[in-house]
Amino acid sequence: MPIKYIPYYPNTVEGQAVLNNITRNQRVLRYRENDKVFDRIKRGMPFYEVEPIETVGAPSKNLVIRGECISACAYLKEQGIKVDLVCIDPPFASGIDYSKKVFIRRNPNIAKKIEEAEQQMDIEELRAFEEKMYGDIWSKEDYLNWMYENLLAIKSVMDEKASIYVHLDWHIGHYVKILMDEVFGEDLFRNEIIWYYADYIQGNATTGFAKKHDVIYFYTKSDNYTFQRVTEKLDKPVERNKVVWDKETQTLKVARDENGKIIYETFTEKFLDSVWAIGQTSVTRKTSSENVGYSTQKPKALLERFIKASSNEGMIIADFFGGSGVTAKVANDLGRKFIHCDIGINSIQTVRDRLVEAKANFQILEIKDGVSLFRNPQQTMDKLATLIPGLQKGVKGISNFWFGAITKSKEGIVPVYVPNLLNTQEKVLDIPTINTIINQELSNLEVNAKKVIVYYIDIDDQKALEKFIKDNNATEIEVELKDLKNLLHDVVIEDIIDFKTTKTKDGYETEINKFISDRLIQKIGEFNQKGNLQSVAKGKKFNPINISEEGLELIELIALDCENTEGQWHSTTEIKIDKLGYVITNGVKSKNFWNGKITSDKNPLRIKVRNISGDETIKTVE
Repeated sequence: MPIKYIPYYPNTVEGQAVLNNITRNQRVLRYRENDKVFDRIKRGMPFYEVEPIETVGAPSKNLVIRGECISACAYLKEQGIKVDLVCIDPPFASGIDYSKKVFIRRNPNIAKKIEEAEQQMDIEELRAFEEKMYGDIWSKEDYLNWMYENLLAIKSVMDEKASIYVHLDWHIGHYVKILMDEVFGEDLFRNEIIWYYADYIQGNATTGFAKKHDVIYFYTKSDNYTFQRVTEKLDKPVERNKVVWDKETQTLKVARDENGKIIYETFTEKFLDSVWAIGQTSVTRKTSSENVGYSTQKPKALLERFIKASSNEGMIIADFFGGSGVTAKVANDLGRKFIHCDIGINSIQTVRDRLVEAKANFQILEIKDGVSLFRNPQQTMDKLATLIPGLQKGVKGISNFWFGAITKSKEGIVPVYVPNLLNTQEKVLDIPTINTIINQELSNLEVNAKKVIVYYIDIDDQKALEKFIKDNNATEIEVELKDLKNLLHDVVIEDIIDFKTTKTKDGYETEINKFISDRLIQKIGEFNQKGNLQSVAKGKKFNPINISEEGLELIELIALDCENTEGQWHSTTEIKIDKLGYVITNGVKSKNFWNGKITSDKNPLRIKVRNISGDETIKTVE
């Protein structure tokens, strides 16, 4: 349960334009019959225990937070931290599943032979499979309710002079614009910025024009805000007449000399307008140094414009849907402080590695909200389907509201409700949710059910809920409440590391002899089986992914802690193996292949190994 609830920003702006499918009640947007938003905002933002995971470099105010936007805002508000600029790239409600390519690394023994023969490593030979990072699949009402709460939470931690940029596209942006008018006020809307990416490769658009732009909404919290005009270089110098401000007429006019002749100037740059032509090849081209292999990565040039225009050095820049970490990286490069927040472990690891390479100082925190997430909420949900004994998906007569159903000898078909871990609104089981279940979903069941199981993460007031069910359940169906945390504890399965540390004349050497990841081996097996079946159907030969007995190809990062045996991690030294097999030592890139070892000046007390999918295992060095 949350330690306490932190108030949202107290009031929204009244009297703003809304669509006819949105009505206002007690200054809160409501969608159809959904009144949960008001109850949650009245309750406040959940403030959970926050655990320090790692401090990188010197102590600083820079933060990398694993957790949801609303919980992160509760933490910032409790700590009295105000942000000066918010740049967010939230889900677009695009209906798309986003995946991450997982690359098999080179076996150190094979890599050594290649190095000795002075051969080049062919990027096309890299073997990879995909894993789903998150599903950007929402109903419109759920998405807008979720976004409304996030915007209110974000506003509550913004300084009075702060600005916010919200990046969206055609799927839902026009609706979110209305929400932002509601939260910030139409009079504090500054710009709709068009990000045009001409280099984007669009499929053959035969039924309409190719979609090659996104929109960014720029709002401020007040009329007193930080802003400076930003320029960009012109392709070639341009000569045009000089323009000056006429104080008398309060207008711009053409500048003239004492003889009345127009004064011309040569310009090599121009002030930015609201249409930005910035290509995407810097983050989509495989060979680009900026590409970190994150599916929703944005170019640094895009964030540089936001940050340069609406902040000064030393200010705090926050991104609550941090993704690949480009906001934090650019903020650090430009001398600003940063707060990166994301729910996915792959995001946290990606930004951590980027910031280590940039020699940044920061602390990694994790919000302990009762959910022992796997890599991200989507993969945790997928894993839960296998952890609930006897659960079946897609049972006829059971709507999508239910996670699935169990068939029991006495009760028959038992529908099972599991809160959606991607949606913070469902994390607390409260009376509005129970009301939906007993007064709507039970009567809509098309199966003869005697019982339903309702899993919860947090529960508002269990005695009050049970009384509400008893007093209001008009059916004969029993409602059983179960704590989901008991299942979530079994989600994370550690990998097996066989290693040996020896004393050398220069310090200590730790060699990884064997690495076993049952989950990855299973995933690769599924990939090989599917690939083989597809190849047979097409009459082609399939080249399966083969892993050596040592399994070292499944390792992405090894770190040693020579300071602590428990608690917050301290990387005394670390190496990362990139997808080409080259070693990055403490953030410094090289063209050396990994030899299966890591060295340290001091005796290591703990070792951490991250596999290629992002699972981390920590072991004590005996």
